[in-house]
Amino acid sequence: MKKLKISILALTAFGFLSCRDAAPKEIPQETLTQEELVKRGEYLVVSVGCADCHSPKVMTEHGPEPDMDRYMMGYDSSQPFPQPPENVPLGPWILFNGELTASVGPWGISFAGNLTPHETGIGNWSVEQFKRALKEGKYKGLENSRPLMPPMPWQALRNFTDEDLEAMFAYLQTLKPIDNVVPAYRPPGS
Repeated sequence: MKKLKISILALTAFGFLSCRDAAPKEIPQETLTQEELVKRGEYLVVSVGCADCHSPKVMTEHGPEPDMDRYMMGYDSSQPFPQPPENVPLGPWILFNGELTASVGPWGISFAGNLTPHETGIGNWSVEQFKRALKEGKYKGLENSRPLMPPMPWQALRNFTDEDLEAMFAYLQTLKPIDNVVPAYRPPGS
C-alpha cells in the first residue's frame, strides 16, 4: 500500500511538472518588412474570399469572377438596385444581386462595403477601426456603431490574430482607390 501511495505521488508530481512544462509559451512574432506584410495580407484576403462579396463580377467561361477594374469597391452604387421579388418569402430564403455585392434577408438589405483606400472606402480608417470591425462586428469599426449585417462573416474573421488583420489592412491600402459611396443598410420594411 505504501508503494502504491509513493507511486501515485510520483505520477502526480510528474504529471504536474509535465503539464507545467507543456503550458503555451509566447511565440516570438517575426518582424515582417512592409513588402512581406502586404504579401501576407494579399494571401489572407484572397484565401478567405473577400472579393466574393466586395467585388462586382464579370461573367467568364468559369462563371462569375471578380471584375479587376472594380476590385474591392463593394456594391457598385452607379447601378440601380432591383426590387426583390415579392413572392419569395425572406427568412427561409436569402437573395443576392447578380454581382453578389448586395443581399436581402430577414435583416433587411445589406450592401458590400468599399474596401479600397479611397475616402469613400477604408481610406480614412485606422488599423484599429479595421480590427474592431472584423473582431467585434462594428460598422466602420466605430465603437458605438450598428452591427455589421449579414452576410458579412465577421464572427469567423474575429479569430484572426491582430497581426493577420494588420497584414490584410496593409494589403487593402495598396489597392487602386475607387470612388464609390455604397448605399446605406436598409432595415426590414424600409
